[in-house]
Amino acid sequence: MSKICLFGDSISKGVIIDELRDRYAMTKNCFANILATGDSALDLSNYSMLGCTIMKGQSMIERHIKDVQNCEVMVLEYGGNDSDHNWKEISENPSGEHLPKTPIEDFVSAYRAIISSLKEMGKKIVMMNLPPIDEHKYFDWISRGLDKSKILQWLGGSDEYIYRWHEIYNVQICNIASEYNIPIIDIRSAFLERRNYSDYLCNDGIHPNEKGHEIIAEAIAEAIPNIELAMQSKAVFEKGA
Repeated sequence: MSKICLFGDSISKGVIIDELRDRYAMTKNCFANILATGDSALDLSNYSMLGCTIMKGQSMIERHIKDVQNCEVMVLEYGGNDSDHNWKEISENPSGEHLPKTPIEDFVSAYRAIISSLKEMGKKIVMMNLPPIDEHKYFDWISRGLDKSKILQWLGGSDEYIYRWHEIYNVQICNIASEYNIPIIDIRSAFLERRNYSDYLCNDGIHPNEKGHEIIAEAIAEAIPNIELAMQSKAVFEKGA
């Protein structure tokens, strides 16, 4: 069985909201743990980190380079934190210019750099796209204690802008995967095909709850045979070339 290293943010780490205490907590029932247990358990090591952006992801990979060298498959999950903004600053100055944590051009450049580095090491790479957000839940969550009207002003009068902005990062993730011919696990569609996908998200509108993690685990498990076949075919092709 291939040894897998997972690098990502709080979603991969298994962060959810403890609804009783109304604060972030870790769940043992995250998708990574689900996939690492049971009869079809994967040999998976999880190096994901709360609040991790693509830039921090580069540092994490470098920090765990010895473990990376011993992994055959690298699974990457980034973008959610990169697309986020400093909502306190926006609330205080809604007419100003406010950049996301990682501007989209820098996000694409950094992701490409990670992929190029891993390819030079001969690693097989798999990417995950982003689960969708519930922009209404998310707006209520990030604006707590802040001036909602000012944030809404900066958003152009509608919290739907948050979803569209988040989608831009998801599109670029898919574009990068296509550019490098990297298999991508379509987490987003697995949520969107549900009648009310928000039921599978926490109260903050962005982190999957435990039921959401089950959806992610199922999507990955279903994708594995096709990914393995694609990687085998590619290896044969490159060997023949």
